[in-house]
Amino acid sequence: MSQRLIDVLLVDDHPVVRDGISAMLSTVAHINVCGSAKEGLEAVELAQRLRPDVVIMDIGLPDINGLEATRQLAATQPEARVIVLTVYDNREYVLRAARVGARGYLVKNSPAALLLEAIETVHAGRLCYPAELMEPVLKEVARRSAELDGGNGSAELSTRERQVLALIAGGLSNREIADRLRLSVRTIETHRQHVMDKLDIHSVAGLTKYAIAEGLTHLG
Repeated sequence: MSQRLIDVLLVDDHPVVRDGISAMLSTVAHINVCGSAKEGLEAVELAQRLRPDVVIMDIGLPDINGLEATRQLAATQPEARVIVLTVYDNREYVLRAARVGARGYLVKNSPAALLLEAIETVHAGRLCYPAELMEPVLKEVARRSAELDGGNGSAELSTRERQVLALIAGGLSNREIADRLRLSVRTIETHRQHVMDKLDIHSVAGLTKYAIAEGLTHLG
């Protein structure tokens, strides 16, 4: 009996990494690389269109970072299970990945066999994290589930507002954000005002500081 085909979306800003992973996965009969993206927002948009089973997500992306893209995917495309694949090999990033809804976490120097195992594991509905961190990971998963069940306060930003905030922090103008998100300038102005009102922050510098602190954009 043949295995069910697993559709995979690759997200990394380095073409050589995307091409290398794609070439490796192309040798596996039951895995299909259905698309690739070099930016976080592009990944969210592609996932909505392609409906992948698994998303392999880098953290260091040029617009919104991979953890924020994962958060948005978990909110809008929960059936797309995210594996974070990154150079960051530390406890903080592992737990942050679990907190935003990633189903697995691997560092880029892992053997190819581990990546394949991770894809199959998360596709089967299980978590794939370092064994020594599984206990705190499960606590983060439980905390996230409780927060989702409890609902969010009125000050919580929507997915679109988080996207706008991340791009404001990236130095883009309203026109540039509108072009990037394929929305009107008036719509962006409305989102921008909602963000400022909800956060009670009314300067670009303040919004940028908040966005970095919340991990929406460049990671420190």
